[in-house]
Amino acid sequence: MRVRFGILVFPGSNCDRDALWAVREVLGQEGEFLWHQERIPPDRFDALILPGGFSYGDYLRAGALARCSPAVELVAEYAERGRLVLGTCNGFQILTEAGLLPGALHRNDSLRFHCGWTHLRVENPATPFTSLCREGQVLRIPVAHGEGNYFADPDTLAELERRGQVVLRYATAAGEVTPAANPNGSVGNIAAILNQRGNVLGMMPHPERAVEGLLGSADGRLIFESMIRFLTA
Repeated sequence: MRVRFGILVFPGSNCDRDALWAVREVLGQEGEFLWHQERIPPDRFDALILPGGFSYGDYLRAGALARCSPAVELVAEYAERGRLVLGTCNGFQILTEAGLLPGALHRNDSLRFHCGWTHLRVENPATPFTSLCREGQVLRIPVAHGEGNYFADPDTLAELERRGQVVLRYATAAGEVTPAANPNGSVGNIAAILNQRGNVLGMMPHPERAVEGLLGSADGRLIFESMIRFLTA
């Protein structure tokens, strides 16, 4: 059985092809683009990916306009049905704007665009997106964003921590969570969070850009392969 991935495409998306290459060419699954104005039958895909980029030029706020598109309404329906949803970078921003994940993503604390490699410590391996990882494992995955500074109020943060919804945290190569390892000022060095139900993940780094050793790291495969294992078990 092959997993059917739907990859949303907005005006300004620039990681849609990377995501398609990762799931179809590298991992041998089915992948198909889904234009932001499309509506499709709810059983067409097993999982949806909201890729990185600058949807609608990031006008107003990153993800603020994309969250109003018909395709994002579809994302909410898929999430409600228990299907897996992965939002990376701009996709994470869209998921928070749409209320599918708590908190918000602000401008980087440096007020500059940040592009480079980061190390991520796995905080919760018991999710459909990290089941092939071990707790404390460090992944090497790149980031490229100007608004990746995750923020939530203290009560929400406490709840995220208590429920194990903080999935990945920026860290050093040795797995130490330090301010210097944080590329954008995210509270608690948070790089990825999960919804309460456990089927929607938002992460600022780009796993689709780290699926082949030739690119500098294949650690991003663990995210996609965990999804595939969950959906085909």
